[in-house]
Amino acid sequence: MKKTLRFVLYGLLALVITACVAIFLIVRLALAPAAGEWSTTVKAGPLNFEIGVPTAVRVATSTWFAPYLDGRSFDTRFGTVRFAWKPAGEMLEMQCAPCSADVPALGTQPIRVERLVATVRRDGNTLAGTFEATPQSNDTSQLHGNWDGRLMPRNIHLNASVQDAPIARWYAVLVPALPELQRARIGGTLALRGQLVLPEATFAVQPTISQFTVEGLGTEAMLGARTSCGPSAKLANDSWLARAVIAAEDQRFFTHGGYDLTEILASIDNNQKPGQTRRGGSTLTQQLAKLLVTGSDRTAERKLRELLYAVEMEQTLGKARILQLYLDNAPWGGNICGAEAAAKRYFKRSARTLEPAQAVWLAAMLHKPQAVLEQWRRDGQVDPERIKWIAEGIRGISRNQREALLKSVAAAKFTAPEAVTQ
Repeated sequence: MKKTLRFVLYGLLALVITACVAIFLIVRLALAPAAGEWSTTVKAGPLNFEIGVPTAVRVATSTWFAPYLDGRSFDTRFGTVRFAWKPAGEMLEMQCAPCSADVPALGTQPIRVERLVATVRRDGNTLAGTFEATPQSNDTSQLHGNWDGRLMPRNIHLNASVQDAPIARWYAVLVPALPELQRARIGGTLALRGQLVLPEATFAVQPTISQFTVEGLGTEAMLGARTSCGPSAKLANDSWLARAVIAAEDQRFFTHGGYDLTEILASIDNNQKPGQTRRGGSTLTQQLAKLLVTGSDRTAERKLRELLYAVEMEQTLGKARILQLYLDNAPWGGNICGAEAAAKRYFKRSARTLEPAQAVWLAAMLHKPQAVLEQWRRDGQVDPERIKWIAEGIRGISRNQREALLKSVAAAKFTAPEAVTQ
C-alpha cells in the first residue's frame, strides 16, 4: 500500500513538474523577443526569462487570451492593475487605483491619479481605446480621453487627447488635496494632446488653454506688501535693471497672463534629454509666487499651486507691481535679496543708478545666484555668453544704445566682494 501511494505521489509530482516545464517553455517560446525587439525580464518564482514587450502586448490583447485576464490583478511599478474583459466590444479594461508614474521632467515626486481606467482594443499592430481619470471621492470630476498607438519592434508609439475640460476639474483630478482648491474659484478650460514613446519614455504635450482665471486666493493683499530684503529699489519698468531682468528671465513678461506656454513646453522638452542643462520655464510672476508663497520644492504639486497664484496676481496686482515685488524680493546670492541690496553690495550704488553693464551683470546672476556668485569670485567673471545673450535681448533701446551696451559688457571686469565671515 505504501509503495503504491508513493508511486502515485511521485507520478503526480512528475506531472506537475512536467506541466510547469511545459508552461515555462511555451511562454518562453511564445513571448521570446525577436531579433532587435524591445524586451524585458520577467520573474516567475525562481525562474527569469526574457520576453518581447510588443509580442506580450499582442498576446495580452488577443481575443483568445484576454478573457483569461478577466478579474485578475497584477502589481506593477505604477500600482496594482486590475483587468476586466468586455466581450461585447472585444476590449480589455484596466483599472489602476491609485496610479502613479515618475516623470523627472515634471519634478522629483511621482504624478499620482486616484483612479485611472483605460480600455484597449487591438487590430493587428494598431491599438486604440479610452481612458478616464477620477478622484476616488468625487465621480463628477472625471477627465475623459481617447488614445491610440502602434506596436513596433523596438518601441510603442502612443497618442492621447482630452477635449476641453474645466481647468478646475484638472486640478481636482491631479491634486485633489491641494488646500487652495477649497477657496479658489478657477475659471477656463484646458484641452490636451500628447505623444509618448516607450521604452524611451520621451513625451510631448500640446495644451490649449482658454480664459484661465483665478479668484479667492487673496493676492490683492500684496499690493501693500513690504519686503524683508531691505529698502525697495522703486525701479521703473524702463530702468536698466528692470529691462535686463526681463530679458534674462521672462522676455514675454508684458504679454502673458502669468504663464508662458512656449517656455513651459520648451522646458519639458529640454529637461527630459540626458545631459541637457535644466531649464526652468517659469515667468517672473510664477517666480514671485514661489518666493512669496509656495517655496521651491521640485514637485508638480508645487508648480500647480504656483500657477494658481501667478494667474490671480496678474489680475489683482498688474505688471508694474509684479515686477517691483519681484525685484525687491529676488535672491542675488550670498544671502542677499532685493535689487537695492544687491546693487549696493556688488557695485556700491543704488539700483536706480546702475550702469547698463552692471545691470546686465546682476540680471545674469538670477538663474543660479549662489553658483554664479561663486564663479564670479573664482574666475573674476560670470558666463560671457549669457551676458551677451541678455544684452541682445533687452527691448526698448535704440540700435546705438545696443551697440554701446554690447561693447561695454564685452569689456566689463567687475571685482566680486569677498564673502562675509560670520
